[in-house]
Amino acid sequence: MVLSHLPLPFLLLFLSPLSCVGGVVLPHAPLPAVAAAGPVLQGRPFVVVWNMPTARCHKRYNVRLDLDHFDIVENRQQRFQGQKMTIFYRDRLGKYPYLSRDGGKVNGGIPQLSDLSAHLSLAMTQMSGLLRPNFTGIAVIDWEEWRPLWERNFGTKMEYRRQSKLLVRQERPELSERATTTLARQRFEESARRFMGETLESAVRVHPKGFWGFYGFPACFNKQKRKTDKSYTGRCQRGNKDQNDRLSWLWRRSTALYPSVYLPQRLAGSPDAALMVRHRLLEALRVASVWRHGNDTRRATPVLPYARLAFTHSLTFLNKTDLVHTLGESAALGAAGVVLWGELKFAKSKHQCSLLRDYIHTVLGPFVQSLRSDMKRCSLQLCRDNGRCARRRPGSSHMVGSSPAMTSGSDEINVLTGSFNGKHFHNHFMCQCYPGWTGQECQEEEEDEDRP
Repeated sequence: MVLSHLPLPFLLLFLSPLSCVGGVVLPHAPLPAVAAAGPVLQGRPFVVVWNMPTARCHKRYNVRLDLDHFDIVENRQQRFQGQKMTIFYRDRLGKYPYLSRDGGKVNGGIPQLSDLSAHLSLAMTQMSGLLRPNFTGIAVIDWEEWRPLWERNFGTKMEYRRQSKLLVRQERPELSERATTTLARQRFEESARRFMGETLESAVRVHPKGFWGFYGFPACFNKQKRKTDKSYTGRCQRGNKDQNDRLSWLWRRSTALYPSVYLPQRLAGSPDAALMVRHRLLEALRVASVWRHGNDTRRATPVLPYARLAFTHSLTFLNKTDLVHTLGESAALGAAGVVLWGELKFAKSKHQCSLLRDYIHTVLGPFVQSLRSDMKRCSLQLCRDNGRCARRRPGSSHMVGSSPAMTSGSDEINVLTGSFNGKHFHNHFMCQCYPGWTGQECQEEEEDEDRP
């Protein structure tokens, strides 16, 4: 059986802890090489993209970061928004509705009260002013005030539910509490769907070659141990998969997916970090294969997780072990790349810029260079440069990138060091062929059905 020819339903098996392949039950089923996303930027199987406002390090403090020397993709002059990478926050794209911290209703406050027409008009003007017509870069929309599914608005986001029910009570005071909640939920989700969906549709229509998607989607709420698990497994909370399937309208409009794999400080050096990242990536890759942009039957949507080069809410940089657990894990699972994000405080002073430069030159940069080089080598040796390498068994912990070998619980993380032959690739990795190629080694060119 050629794995690259497995029918799509088999893809859904790889998230199961016990799956059957070829009549044999395995603890981790092979990840089928179906409809892989093509290279994103520079024609490489794996890219690392800089999304940090660090231009002031050179301009103000004369500290050069030399990102290009380490194959890290950056905008010209390290601009935060540019032709290779741009991100739109809530106040930089259209008229996004949200509730301010002081209780104010910005642009209507909730999606039901937003002015969609005015929003789209302003958003298109802002996009056109920033991006060239032939834009081919990464474009991320970062809206985090509310989530499009009713039940995912918990904690501080519960106010969006309360305001939605209040709106229904004002219009339909005769309804019972249950009926009020049902109608409020329906109207909220319909409005959220229109607002987010039409924003993406408009962006893709104007800049069809860009990689458009929302930060943090798809989500996998797996920071904490599930109640039914004896120990931390990294698996998404129950119901997560079904919830993400209800967002099929969003995935069909996205031309890239940007889940978050930020590490909390408590996972520093812990094998649990790899588990957390792994299951977030597996869920994103599942979504990317099942719900393709525009129902594309030939390719999956590229997945580029957002990672931080420091732990969340801190300036403490990740060490090599932590980079293996984030960037290395992402590459080994078949992601198209990783976006590195950080706030302005990484460039707040000459001292901080110097610390950042030293970290890039001694830890991050060499790691990225080695990882990208080995991903390229695997693509050449295993896939004839026509596909991307991914683990045969997603839970195996085998790595492509170069870093000191280490162990993760009972699972050994097999990492290549220095020179090596292709046996490691053939034993532990498989090809995800780019569009237009098929076969176990992506050696066969597919016929173009549109060709006369």
